[in-house]
Amino acid sequence: MFPDLITIGNFTIHTYGFFTAIGLLAAFYMGLYFAKKEGIQEKHYENFFILTVLGGLIGARIAYVIEHKEDFSSILDIFAIWNGGIDWFGGFIGGLAVAITYIRMKKLPLLKMGDIAGVSIPLGHFFGRLGCTSAGCCYGKPVPPDSPFRDIAIIFPNNPHCLAPQGIPLYPTQPAEAIGNLTIFLILFFTYRKKLFDGQILGMYLIFYGIERFLLEFWRGVTPPLPYIGLTWNQIITLFMVFAGIFMILFLRSRSEKA
Repeated sequence: MFPDLITIGNFTIHTYGFFTAIGLLAAFYMGLYFAKKEGIQEKHYENFFILTVLGGLIGARIAYVIEHKEDFSSILDIFAIWNGGIDWFGGFIGGLAVAITYIRMKKLPLLKMGDIAGVSIPLGHFFGRLGCTSAGCCYGKPVPPDSPFRDIAIIFPNNPHCLAPQGIPLYPTQPAEAIGNLTIFLILFFTYRKKLFDGQILGMYLIFYGIERFLLEFWRGVTPPLPYIGLTWNQIITLFMVFAGIFMILFLRSRSEKA
């Protein structure tokens, strides 16, 4: 709704960037809090976080370029990430690959690190979606006039920096996902203190966010569904997330009960 937070002359602080920075800081310190409780050395956690964010950023950009290749006219455009254009699931996969590599190199406890990430990601993602709401990215489909969701539709005002269609009621995908992520974070935060086994928090995150995003994809107007399937690539990935989370919890709980 407010893509530009502060403008002084030619200098502008974009609201999306501001909330992204807040989200990274919130996720970092939340993860640090639980890393100390898990007995992880602070330097290992800091390196883990920085490398994972960098891997996520690269993965997010690569995925966006692949999905929107028609928007790029030269190789230089691909690297101009300051102009916007990242994909969350690409970031998730890229960050996951780097995180696992670092964990194995430093022989850190995989499941404990996974739980730390599981409770931190939705908090950072909450602030990120507030940024999306401000910038108009990740917008929803137009709401039909007879839809019961017409009353909660979001209308973006005319602004050259707004990425969403302007002046028409759209499904409120960004604030809805922000609320969902905050809810997931609160559930995992209070569950963490009483978790029954390592890996439980990560498994719960995969299930909760997978379900949330799968349902929200029906509202989103950015990624078209695949032919014949009727689902988007994002929904296919979320289904894998849900199944992986269920398998993790069942397997790890069974193993902990036998120990």
